[in-house]
Amino acid sequence: MTARKHLASVIAVLMMTAPSPADGPDKWYRDGRAAVESAKRLAPNRENARNVILFIGDGMGVSTVTAARILAGQIQGTPGEEKVLNFEKLPYTALIKTYNTNQQTPDSAGTMTAMVTGVKTKAGVLSMDERTMRGDHADANARRLTTILELAERAGLSTGIVTTSSVTHATPAALYAHSPERAWQSDGNLPGEARSDGFPDIARQLIEFAEGNGVDVVLGGGRAFFLPDFLRDPEHSEISGQRRDGRDLTAQWVKSERAVYVWNKSQFDAVDASATDRLLGLFEPDHMNYEHDRASDKASEPSLSEMTARAVDLLSKNSKGFFLMVEGARIDHAHHATNPFRALTETIEFDKAVAAAKKKTNSGDTLIIVTADHGSSMTMGGYATRGNPILGKVVHNNARGEPASGPARDALGLPYATLNYAAGPGYHGASAEQPEGTKRFPHDGDGFRPATIPRPDLSDVDTQDPDYLGECMIPLGSGVHSGEDVPLYAGGPGAYMFHGVLEQNVIFHVMADALGLAGPERQ
Repeated sequence: MTARKHLASVIAVLMMTAPSPADGPDKWYRDGRAAVESAKRLAPNRENARNVILFIGDGMGVSTVTAARILAGQIQGTPGEEKVLNFEKLPYTALIKTYNTNQQTPDSAGTMTAMVTGVKTKAGVLSMDERTMRGDHADANARRLTTILELAERAGLSTGIVTTSSVTHATPAALYAHSPERAWQSDGNLPGEARSDGFPDIARQLIEFAEGNGVDVVLGGGRAFFLPDFLRDPEHSEISGQRRDGRDLTAQWVKSERAVYVWNKSQFDAVDASATDRLLGLFEPDHMNYEHDRASDKASEPSLSEMTARAVDLLSKNSKGFFLMVEGARIDHAHHATNPFRALTETIEFDKAVAAAKKKTNSGDTLIIVTADHGSSMTMGGYATRGNPILGKVVHNNARGEPASGPARDALGLPYATLNYAAGPGYHGASAEQPEGTKRFPHDGDGFRPATIPRPDLSDVDTQDPDYLGECMIPLGSGVHSGEDVPLYAGGPGAYMFHGVLEQNVIFHVMADALGLAGPERQ
């Protein structure tokens, strides 16, 4: 049975029976009391960490976490609301402020720079300070910021990067690259002056990374940025490399001792950890497939949880410890497409990656941090009854507090979904003309105004279809980030330092302190 058919069958069962708490009020009371007793036993671990794993759910705001939690439970045949994700079991939490120094609503380059350097900066800039003029490479060296990965390499720790995006995309790139423009992923993306001046593109900076013995494990997408433009992609013959300098950077990687390069799952599965110290895996020309679509990939590629487990195995060989960053990148990409199904299933796979890392490490010596660089504009609302399919249309409770017999209707008499977006390609405005008989609905404080552009009628639309695009208020070619705080979850040595509402750059300082790494002194 396919994942989609399984989900559909589970949802059908949920629709037939109204969920109810197993033990009623006594259970709620006992569970609440147990939570208090558990909290009393929580003691901070003030020892230094041997390892740090930073998980970034790109675009994973609070609404995404909540909706993914419910979907994960519903896939397992429960109402969903009481489900607890693996990373939600981590004992310490905080809210993180995400703005860039020049933007109220941030981008991933600026937010990741804050997390891995301890310094906030502009949108679009990678590990360079806010005095950087975006796209100007002239004073790049003077604006460089030291990253947690660079500090770890200097201290002799092993380091790794795992992502479902291109490994040269903003979030992973901020760990090893210093660039005034996040889009400079290969030399083919460089403007003429930067190319003629020999400014290194992001892919080149990864391969030529000079701290320690270089990054030890890099797994994700982005083959095209490492291959010359005269080479065809090994999986997609219609695609060529993007490098104009004639260099094959994957060939340069394997020149290192005990270094391996792989580009498909069979090669990945065959890697001998005992004989491999450095592993580069690039599984697509650009971003990797969504988890939902991974099974149809012609060459096959590993899942995020599989890549995470392999990275931990390889990095754990170093007795001094390791630093690893794992990104669920395509959560954000699905949100940009206003595609709630893929955004949530990506989040569920991201949670499995956290579980894989927890299983392979010791909470006594490994600090695990799970957070997001920013949120998305997806909302969850509409007073749906308990256990209502999270991807479905809203069904209210009736006057008796029991599920109604059909979907709720808006002021125009149309059904609507629980998950929607503020802006993006899911906009479906039907007409600028108000049809005869259009209903009117309340407007803030001053009577009524007409609904001049009617919503689409979703009565015969399957909002649980994997390809359904959530409704949007504003038509845009791509969905947008949100500017609100994002959640952070942590456990292990130093995790107790996360509490309250924190600036995003504090994350770096907690990681450095936990590892006992001294960062650069700044005035």
